[in-house]
This record gives sequence, C-alpha cells and structure tokens, in this order.
Amino acid sequence: MFSSFPLASQRLQHRGTRIRALSHAQENRIRTELDPIRVASIPAAHPYVRAITDPRRVHVLPDPPVPGAPADQWWPPVALTAEWLVAHEADYDVLHVHFGLESFSPDELQGALDAARRVGRPVVYTVHDLENPQLVDQQPYRALLDVIVPAADRLLTLTEGASAEIRQRWGRESQVLAHPTLLERVVATGRGDAEAIRVGIHLRDLRPNIAAEHAIHAAVGAAALLVEAGIPVQFDVLMNERVRDEEAAARVLATAERHPAVRVRRTPHLTDAEIEEWLGGIDLFVLPYHHGTHSGWVELCYDLGVRVAGTDVGHIGAQHPDDFTAIDLDDAQTLADAVQLTAGTPRPSERAGVVEERRNARAAEREAVRAAHADVYAAVCAEVRA
Repeated sequence: MFSSFPLASQRLQHRGTRIRALSHAQENRIRTELDPIRVASIPAAHPYVRAITDPRRVHVLPDPPVPGAPADQWWPPVALTAEWLVAHEADYDVLHVHFGLESFSPDELQGALDAARRVGRPVVYTVHDLENPQLVDQQPYRALLDVIVPAADRLLTLTEGASAEIRQRWGRESQVLAHPTLLERVVATGRGDAEAIRVGIHLRDLRPNIAAEHAIHAAVGAAALLVEAGIPVQFDVLMNERVRDEEAAARVLATAERHPAVRVRRTPHLTDAEIEEWLGGIDLFVLPYHHGTHSGWVELCYDLGVRVAGTDVGHIGAQHPDDFTAIDLDDAQTLADAVQLTAGTPRPSERAGVVEERRNARAAEREAVRAAHADVYAAVCAEVRA
C-alpha cells in the first residue's frame, strides 16, 4: 500500500553491478544488493523473530533502549515511533511489525506509518493476533488493526483461517507462512515409569486471555470423572509466583484442593529450557484460552510430541490440527475425553522417534520460512525503488 512513497534511494550502475544510495545522510556509504537487508523489527529480541531471520540475507537491528526500563525490555517499542523512524532512516531498509501495537494510540501508530512513508521505507506486518491476549477490551486493539492492516505494504499471517478473516474484515490478501519451530536443542523425555497420565496446564501470570478459574474447575471435574472410571491421572498446574490478580490466584489454589489428582505449583518465571523440560515429561497440555488467534505453545508441544487440548478460539486448532483436541472448559467431560485420547499415543519416554522425525522436518520448514521472509523484504524494497 505504500507504493506512492517518495524515492529514498536511487539506482546506480558500477561495473555491471546495480548499487543504490540509501539517503542523503548516507551519500558516502554505498550498499550493494549483496548486503543483508536491514530490518527494523518490532520487536527484535523475540524468539519468533530469531526463528524467521536468515542471517545470511537479513540483519535485524537491535531494539532501541526503552527509557527507564531494564536493558532487556523492548516495550513500549521505541522503534515504532515517528521520531525514531525518521531519525534512523539511514539505518534500516524495512520496518517489520509483529507485536507491541497496544503501546500506542491509533493516532500515534498512524504517525509512525506516515513517518515510514515520508522516508521511503516499506512496512511489513505479520498479523499474529486478531485479538490481543494482553487485553480484555478488544475495541482499542481493533482500532489499531484498522490503522496498520490497510496501510502495510505486505501482510503475513500464520494460518489460512486467519488469512480468510483478514480478507473478510479488510479486503486484503495476506501471505500465509507457517510458524517455524522455536526449539533449539534436544529435550530429554522421561517419566516412562509413571502410571498416571500426566496433564499439564500453565496459567502463567493470569494474563487476560487465560481462563484460569474455568480451567481449574474443569481439571477438578475431569479428574473426578477419570478416577471414577479407573483411569489414573495427575494434573500438574503451574502458576507464576507473581500474578496480575492475587485474589484469582487464591481461588485457583482453593479449587485445586477439591481433588488430590490436581496439584498447583507456583514457580518463578520459567526459562525456555525449564518450560521445554516440563513439557517433555507430560502426556497432554491444556491451553485454556479465553480468546486468542495463534499460539507458540502449540508449536512447542508439536515439536515435543505432546498433544494439546484447547478451547476453540481463534485459529489455534488449525496450527497442528492432528495433535489438537477442542474442549469446553464449562464441560469437564470434554477434558476427560481429551485425556482418554492420549491412551493410544506414545508416553513421554517413547516419543524420541517422533521428536527426531519432527525436528528434521521442522528444520527444513524453518529454512523455507526464512527464505520466504527474505524474499518479501527484497520484493518490497524493490517496489519502493521502482
């Protein structure tokens, strides 16, 4: 949509190699087309961004420091402000937005996109979230989508269902690129001697899109149904020590006490490695979303050979449909049925073959996704130059 950008670069010829001058501020630095495409990613320090980046063809600028915030905090994203985009026009070729829209008003976001337009930088937007998992009231977020979705040069998303929804809501086409694997290491599976089916639920910090109290009620109800049917089960429920609603956390703990097969453990914020180890030892992961669009948890579970039982929201079930069972948290029987479905699947200690097979396939998929992103960047840059 930014095809009307004023030219910020000019094409030159030098010994048969096409080169370009980026801006008046960089007249003395000539870049060839063999140089990596420089991307201002919002954010940069995110596992997904690392996963989609081909370091041979793309260079992602680091997140600018956030005044008054810890060094590793990227939000609110400074690079998605009009001031930064203009002041650093010589430093980036493409603006790629993933997350962080909720940090701005629609006018502020529009101002940033207008600034990118003025300096001739194309905008790519990956529509991860059609509903924001950090918010209860979605109207402000929808207003932000109404700004950026029509304006971006390219739209990307993760599933065909999300692409169809984008087409229906805004009349725009989006390229579907699979969510690549985020798993960087071999994770040991275990607990092969455990008789009980082990079901994991992570309530995290009780953010708005997690139906924590519904989930714990469903777990207690499903445990009762399963034990009565002679099926041993253990629900291992994790919840952060620091949560957004301590009263809700207390109610979760009280509800869990109603059945001995449901245990809630409060933990510090877990590292990626700790989460992977935990998931590697369970039979079924429950994703109790109140609302949402896509989920990185589903991707990680697929990599580890762990089935997912989740609420039917957004397009999460379409990410890996063969490994996903839809449940209703208001009907404990649906969760009990999902647990029983795991009876015919490999236990954690038996999943090594599945995990290895998927690791190889997912590594190849990630390379394809990286190449596709680099191609998108090259294409939008060429369109602006033309």
